Parts: sequence; C-alpha cells; structure tokens
Amino acid sequence: MPIDPYILLLLGTVGLAALLPARGTAADVASGASTAAIAFLFFLYGARLSTREALDGLRHWRLHTTVLACTFLVFPVLGLACRALVPAVLTQPLYQGLLFLTLVPSTIQSSIAFTSIARGNVPAAICAGSFSSLVGIVVTPLLAAALLGNGGGGFSGGSLLKIVLQLLVPFLAGQLLRPWIGGFITRHKKILGYVDRGSILLVVYTAFSEGMVQGIWHRVSPARLAALLGVEAVLLAVLLTLTWYGAKALRFSREDRIAIQFAGSKKSLASGLPMASVIFGAHASLAVLPLMLFHQMQLMVCAVIAKRRSHDPEALAADASEPAAAAPEAGTASPAARPR
Repeated sequence: MPIDPYILLLLGTVGLAALLPARGTAADVASGASTAAIAFLFFLYGARLSTREALDGLRHWRLHTTVLACTFLVFPVLGLACRALVPAVLTQPLYQGLLFLTLVPSTIQSSIAFTSIARGNVPAAICAGSFSSLVGIVVTPLLAAALLGNGGGGFSGGSLLKIVLQLLVPFLAGQLLRPWIGGFITRHKKILGYVDRGSILLVVYTAFSEGMVQGIWHRVSPARLAALLGVEAVLLAVLLTLTWYGAKALRFSREDRIAIQFAGSKKSLASGLPMASVIFGAHASLAVLPLMLFHQMQLMVCAVIAKRRSHDPEALAADASEPAAAAPEAGTASPAARPR
C-alpha cells in the first residue's frame, strides 16, 4: 500500500514547525507569505480549469450530480452525526477538523489515477473532480459558515469576505486571464506543480507554527489520535460502500460506478489545506490534522480497491472481447488491406 511522498514532506514540515516555530516578526512574515501563496494557488486553479471541458462534461449530468451529492451532502451529514462522539471519543477541536474534512471538495489526480487502474470511466472522473473543485470554492466556505459557526475559529461575515477576496477573486481572475496565459500554464505545468506543493507546505508550516506558539498540541493525546483514525476509517468505509452500491442501484454502468466510487469518496488535501488556513486562522493546525490523516488513508485503501477492481470478471471479460471485436470477419479483408 503506497505512502504518498508528499505526506512525508507535510509531516516533515509539521516537525520543522514543532522544532522551529515562527515567532514575532518571522511569524508576521510567514503569515503574509502564506496569504499570498494561497491567493496565487487559487489563481492557478482558475487558470488551469478549461471552461470548454467543464461544459462538455455536463452531458453526463447524472454521474456528476451523484458525485456532488456524495461530496457535499452525504459526507457533511455523516460529519454532523459524529457530533455524538464529543467528548467521549473526540475532543471539540478534533471534531471541528473532522467536520471540516467532510465539507472539502473531492480530489482530481488520485480519482483519475485509481479510476484508470480499475478500468473505469476516466473522462467522467476528470470532469467529476473538476466540477467538485469548482463547486467547492463556493460551497465549502458557505457550508463551513453554516455548520461550524463560531466554533470554526470565530467564523463571521468578515471571515466570509476574507474567503471571497483570498480564494474566489483570484480563482475568477485566473479564469478570465486563461485565454492569454493558458498556454504558458500548460507548458510549465511541472514547474508550477512544484509551486503548488511548495505553497501548501508554507501554509502548513504557518498554521502549525501558530499552534505550537499557542500550546495547542498539549490538548491532543495519542489515545485521541487513535480514536480519530478509527472514526475516519469507518467514515471512509461507509462512503466507499454507499458510492459503489448506490451507483449500482441507480443503474450506472460498471465504468461509471468506478468513477463515482473514487471521486465520491475522496477529499482534496490540496484544496482543503489553504481553505482551512483562511477559515480557521490561528486554529488551523488542529483543523487540518484530520484531513491530512484521511488523505493518506484514502490513498492506501483506494489503491487496494483499484487493483482488485482491475481483476473483476467484468473487466477481464471486456478485455477478452476487445480483440474479437476489433478482428475482421472470416473471409473479409481489413479496411487497411482493401484495394482503394
């Protein structure tokens, strides 16, 4: 089961913040740099999203509606149900982070990768992940305002305005400038990918530095972390089961069910970390902990599921039928061999 190398970098960043947290002037500089990095990150998100591809994907509206319902309806309902676990199993800060996790949009890259491995509908996974990220820029902060309230680090109208200015405005600016900078973004995709990840590492360092300075980690025990992992394992298992059998009840094809299962059961670390930094402010360190743990868990579990899906009888039967379908009938020449 794979260990995401980026998770190791994130853990290393958390360790650095624990040993050398930013204080005083350094903390102010790190906070300003983190704010700029988040705005630039969402500007790049907007510049990368192809409006034409998104509109083309609307033709498969049933699949995308199902994924969005799982991401922004079923997940939050389950998150609210976990309120019953406070304080016996989870502390209030950990529950706030768990609830925020359920509000985050789905992933794009890992959903596509696992759908491809499992021989599912890859174009649908691409569109579903893109739609979820686009909708999440607006829906996640609104859901956080409605469900987290003042527990989300003092969420208020001023916080919502901050989210609009720091997340939505840069995203829209990237969309508007896409016709002029889209080619540059595509040509330098790999380099800008490092910028993305570096920006998120900076956000994590700033958030955990603030947590260390405030002594927030003294409120988390190993037993509570183990309980959090157990709750997240159950949450992931429920979503994986619901997305697979629910899609089957809705009469989706096998390929579509695979895309729905992987896109509808995941949460995006890349989108969630910057949003948490804006929404929770100084309380972001504990808020992002459940998301970081869930991200690695979903990668490990879905890697196993994708591998097994690739050996399903339906997938093997489809592979066996492809050569037969492609082969010409006996006694006829192939199109390439016919005289012109």
